[in-house]
Amino acid sequence: MAFFSVLASVALEHLRPLRQPLPHYLAYSRFTRWLERRFNGGEYSHGAIAWMLAVVPVLTAVWLVFFVLNGISPILGWAWNVAVLYLTLGFKYFSDDAEHIARLLRAGELESARERLGAWRGGDAGHFTADEVARVTLEQVMEASNRQMFGVLFWFVLLAPLGPVGAVLYRTASILSRRWVGTRGHFSAFAQRAFHLINWLPVRLTAVTYAIAGNFEDAMYCWRTQAGGWPEPEEGVVIAAGAGAMGVKLGQSVTIGDEAVWRPELGTGQAPDHDCIDSSVSMIWRGLVIWLVAGLLVVIASWVA
Repeated sequence: MAFFSVLASVALEHLRPLRQPLPHYLAYSRFTRWLERRFNGGEYSHGAIAWMLAVVPVLTAVWLVFFVLNGISPILGWAWNVAVLYLTLGFKYFSDDAEHIARLLRAGELESARERLGAWRGGDAGHFTADEVARVTLEQVMEASNRQMFGVLFWFVLLAPLGPVGAVLYRTASILSRRWVGTRGHFSAFAQRAFHLINWLPVRLTAVTYAIAGNFEDAMYCWRTQAGGWPEPEEGVVIAAGAGAMGVKLGQSVTIGDEAVWRPELGTGQAPDHDCIDSSVSMIWRGLVIWLVAGLLVVIASWVA
């Protein structure tokens, strides 16, 4: 059931991709802000309690619906899997943004590309050059592919007997690690640690996927030698491997406000341009196909056995 749930949800997400605003995401974001206001006393324990309250009830509800529907009919359980996966995946959601930015750069509409990138990443991109827009877009694409696709699929398959609980666990943990970063005291520490543990293996599987879909040797070299220098090491694994697989240089300086902010250099080869953005989306597509083929082989092997 897990493989066919993934296949159906990926196809549905491709045919009818989610668009902003996402009502379920906005509702959950309001809930997390309420929890933060209610429980943030600056202590680690406060963050742990808030995290449990933000995650456990959602997981319980998702599992209960699956349990009831699957008890009525496996087809209903499968449909619930597909629906929840569809709402938690986001490949077309972020790849469409990236491809739109590439088209704007190709047309010479730098200001529009900056606005689109700034809205997507939630940061200041108003002074980015065209090269910086291309670099940061590539970084966003690679990091989003892990958080919004490969990580979701990994945890869904791992906890498949519980229905779509794994996919929801990964996405809620990812959202909380971002939403609560920079909050007062040590409130966000538990969310950061929890997502680090949950994301440890998906990050590395994503990096291996990039290596297989691109230049394997350079991807593995950049992963081993460069990832640790990135401000967020887990992100560094994905971006370094992706940059090496594509043969491009990412990181380096970006212009934020009136200042140049330096980041470690990741990757090897040429400076990326708008065409590289399209190439990165193609590489992620190849990676997704690799995962689907691997899943199909497992299904066939189980049938033969």
